[in-house]
Amino acid sequence: MNAPTHTTTIAAIATAPGIGALATIRISGPAALPIARHISGKNLEPRHATLVAIRDRNGHIIDRTVAIYYQAPASFTGEDTVEITCHGGHLVTRRILDRILEAGAEPAAPGEYTQRAFLNGKLDLTQAEAVMDIISAGSDLALRAAQNQLEGAIGQRIQEQAAALIGITAHLEAYIDFPEEDISPDTASQLADGLARIRENLHTLLQTAEQGRLLREGIRTAIIGAPNVGKSSLLNSLLGYERAIVSNIAGTTRDTIEETVHIGGLALRLIDTAGIHHTEDTIEQAGIARTLRAGAEADLVLEVADATQPPCRIHLPETPRIHLLILNKTDLDTHHAWEGIEAIPYSCLTGQGKKELEHRMASAFLNSETLTPGHELTAINARHQHALKQASAAIEAAHASILAGDSPEYTALDLREALDHLGTITGRIDTEDILTAIFSQFCLGK
Repeated sequence: MNAPTHTTTIAAIATAPGIGALATIRISGPAALPIARHISGKNLEPRHATLVAIRDRNGHIIDRTVAIYYQAPASFTGEDTVEITCHGGHLVTRRILDRILEAGAEPAAPGEYTQRAFLNGKLDLTQAEAVMDIISAGSDLALRAAQNQLEGAIGQRIQEQAAALIGITAHLEAYIDFPEEDISPDTASQLADGLARIRENLHTLLQTAEQGRLLREGIRTAIIGAPNVGKSSLLNSLLGYERAIVSNIAGTTRDTIEETVHIGGLALRLIDTAGIHHTEDTIEQAGIARTLRAGAEADLVLEVADATQPPCRIHLPETPRIHLLILNKTDLDTHHAWEGIEAIPYSCLTGQGKKELEHRMASAFLNSETLTPGHELTAINARHQHALKQASAAIEAAHASILAGDSPEYTALDLREALDHLGTITGRIDTEDILTAIFSQFCLGK
């Protein structure tokens, strides 16, 4: 465990803005305990909840609160930390925080608590990122993936591959130190096989990038079809409330409407679009262009058709990855031409077919290679993906170098580069720009 590196003490309101029954104010740093004693007049024992009265400089009580002292290094940040739970009003929390700052603390920057936890060795960088993923998780699976990452699932897998790379590098370094000994063909073959295994393991981890995007951003789901087939009605039916205007007048929906619904542990971003048809109206044309763009960018397309009319399928410029045809208005007479065409029967009026549609939407992803909710749900983010690609390229170069019989110095350079890229994922390589970019996205008090 690293020793705490900061000499300043920071403070912030750690709970969300607004009025509530309770709020938490967090103090972290070497002066956390003296500041808490100064404003309350009481000594605090480690990990004991103590009822204290926070007083202003004139001795007047601001609020009666509960304070808990976490002695370093047994705290989230690895520093002395005091958490004060007070009543959750705007004025009382602000006045207590002002009193803490007046007593010597400095305002915490967004993400500074988690950044200190990382710098003090309490978390690696992947775990630090998981804190914000937990806060922003929009579905059960996204939350589970973030929890796995916070437990170190990604960091551990990266460290395992880094350790294997270090072992191979050590072999090469030995030959560099003793140049009179050439690398035997058998040894070179073993080293190349080891690099091939590492490359394959990194490739497996890279494949979770799309899974991570779907979990973090939600599944982009475009609802398309001709005018008056029930696209807006389907949106309202899936949401369970009237979000979009429903009318039998063609062209009612001229722009896209986006809402999120949770189905089967997944977050689906439903996008209601303008009906696709020929029109001379420039505004409708712009809406149809957005429809086509939404269909091209979607992870899932729900094509809605009118069961009472003959089939008239929509042809998108690009074939969507997952495409479900929904036959709406099946509570009325279904046109005979639909016989033999695979579609999900649905009625926005009665709700018939809703459970089947929800099951088909969820299973289309849960039973695919893109999203497999196993015991350990791993999902890298875009930053991890970029570093893994660079590490894989360096490993590929090292692999080729060994097979070509190049001097070990050249191969070792490629391996060091690969280790550097893996190090940026967990934070073993201290790059200030990476830290700033990551922690600046955190909310205040975290």
